[in-house]
Amino acid sequence: MRILAEFIMRGRMQAIIVMVLAMALPMMFWLGAAAASLVLLRRGLNDALSVIVWALLPAVVWAFYDDPRPILALLGALAIAHILRVTGSWAKALLASLLLGVFFAWMLGAAFAQPLAALAEELNTMAPKMLAGLYEQLSAEDKLQLQGLIIPVLTGLMASVLQLLCILSVVLARYWQAALYNPGGFGQEFRALRLPAVIMFPLVFGMLFAPSLGIQAAVLTPLCSVPLMFAGLAVVHGLVAKYRSGNFWLIGLYIGIVLFTQLIYPFLVVLAIVDSVFDFRGLKQQKNDA
Repeated sequence: MRILAEFIMRGRMQAIIVMVLAMALPMMFWLGAAAASLVLLRRGLNDALSVIVWALLPAVVWAFYDDPRPILALLGALAIAHILRVTGSWAKALLASLLLGVFFAWMLGAAFAQPLAALAEELNTMAPKMLAGLYEQLSAEDKLQLQGLIIPVLTGLMASVLQLLCILSVVLARYWQAALYNPGGFGQEFRALRLPAVIMFPLVFGMLFAPSLGIQAAVLTPLCSVPLMFAGLAVVHGLVAKYRSGNFWLIGLYIGIVLFTQLIYPFLVVLAIVDSVFDFRGLKQQKNDA
């Protein structure tokens, strides 16, 4: 991947070629967003615009054919990369991803309204079988509320996947930048990520209690969990580095994410929440010592 990063940064034409090809290929838009983010992180927004505008062309074509995901991912990754470049804070960049996720939910809900409605209808039909005797115990009002939550939750899940891809694109771009110009810098930066309480508590509230604020607010539940999950990954990386446990644990973690997502994902979220309170890696002390 470093070879690709070197090719992107070799010149304007090389960067355009990678961006356009990646954005044009099906399901490869994340790579185009990463390439554009690398150029922005290194050269700044003003210098990068003349290159990035070419990546928008295939994204606009995809949007014309009713798939807004490439253009949303590109613009979302660029917004996160710009905030990261200006502030140098992954916490603020992750918070910005939440705002982008809300925008994604609104756009995707409009673009895929019919497929979402069809899927929701199918899930409503299957609900009595899926929930077995529990569904029969629900009152008529609870059943209606459950049916109303399906579309917002599905929309939120779609938006959270796109939110996740935007963050991963910026992570890849930041890794490339460090590999080319500051070896080892990305690892130190990522391991230092810790969500302060002023950010963590609203995310937890949104994740747990958003549906109680209204049916449409249910889209916030998966969106709020994404920054917490990334913060949980940073905690694990930080602890492995602090105690010099080796890469075995990290390899096991990422294999677990792929194979046991339903278990590992909540674990990372909870770990980030607890670390925000107890500071397992001693980051506060390190800052005070510095």
